[in-house]
This record gives sequence, C-alpha cells and structure tokens, in this order.
Amino acid sequence: MSNNDLSGIGMTSRRTRERLVKRLRDEGISNERVLTVILNTPRHIFCDEALAHRAYEDTALPIGFNQTLSQPYIVARMTEALLSMGTPKRVLEVGTGSGYQTTILAQLVDMVFSVERILPLQELARSRIDQLGLRNVKMKHSDGGMGWPEKAPFDAIIVTAAPREVPEELLEQLAPNGRLVIPVGPDEHQQLLYIQRDEQGGFQRHVMEAVKFVPLLGGVIR
Repeated sequence: MSNNDLSGIGMTSRRTRERLVKRLRDEGISNERVLTVILNTPRHIFCDEALAHRAYEDTALPIGFNQTLSQPYIVARMTEALLSMGTPKRVLEVGTGSGYQTTILAQLVDMVFSVERILPLQELARSRIDQLGLRNVKMKHSDGGMGWPEKAPFDAIIVTAAPREVPEELLEQLAPNGRLVIPVGPDEHQQLLYIQRDEQGGFQRHVMEAVKFVPLLGGVIR
C-alpha cells in the first residue's frame, strides 16, 4: 500500500476528512482525541475500492457477508463513550468487521482484543491494521457473543453488532468499573446502551440513543 493510498486523493483527501470531522462536531462529538484520530485515519482503505469515494460520508457502507463499515458518527459516539470515564487500557471489541473501529481504538488505548466470526473479514482487517503499523491489536476467530474469556477482565467492551439481549458472558468479562457499549434489540427497535459495572458487581445501564446495526449472530464462517 503506497503513501498515496493512505493519505488519499480527491474524494479521499485530508480536506474531505476535515469536512467529516466538522460534521461530527456539529452532531455533538466533542472528544478531541477521538476527532483527531478519525481525521488522521484513512477510512477509504477499509471499504471496497469502488466505494472509496464515499468513505468520508457520514454513512455506513457494505463490506460483504451482510456486514457493514459503521457510520463514522456511530464509531465516534461509541468510542467517545468508552473514553468518558478515562482511557481504558484493555478493550475487547466484538465484531472486527473491516477493522476500522479496531484501528480507531488501537490509536487511543493500550491494547485491543478483537473477535470476529467471519474469517475472510478478519484476515482482510488484519492486513490493513498491519499496513498501518499498529502493533497493539490481538485478534481471534470466534463466536463474538462469547467474548474472549481467556483474556478477561477488560476495562471496556465495545460490540459492533446487535444481540436481542445483552450477553451475560460479556458482562462477566468486565472488570470492576469497566464499561460496555452495545447496541441491543430487534432490527426495528435497537438501542445503544452504556453499561457500567460497579465495585459490588452490579450494573448501571443508560440508554444513549436509537441505532440500526446488523444482528449479532452465533457460529463461525471460514
């Protein structure tokens, strides 16, 4: 991948990225660290080349296997929420997908553990993350709803697909004072939840906003 591929030209240029960041600010994203990372991350390398000209629109894009590259606003909103109580050191991501959310997180926290059930997506994401020189991401091909118990506890967990209910396995993998950001519900009634584990092992839940994610499915695809 050349420097031009990473820096972008025309509709993938830095000026185009700056317009996206301005839009995110206008939509209420205020964490400057998050905005800077989004500005500097080449989102166009995480989608099909035929869609690269749309990479800096504030919209989700298809990446195959009925999965999507999440809308930049949602990536920023979820990342900002994870950082709201301080910077977590160890973050579990359920659903690597294209690797874009993984890449944003990896520039903001010490270590990202990312689980993906669709092996071809994971392999493509790994190559992109390697090309960007990020060395603090560990990946596992596994059923995401189960998390990564061998690496628990996590300071934060982010889920990029929607189960109908919050998986108990993920709650159990949160450290005390850890937080989980997760979309939950059926297709037509999904809500983005922020869940914090207290010192006594209880959980405080807060509804952030209505969202639309692909469903969190079980099993693996090779």
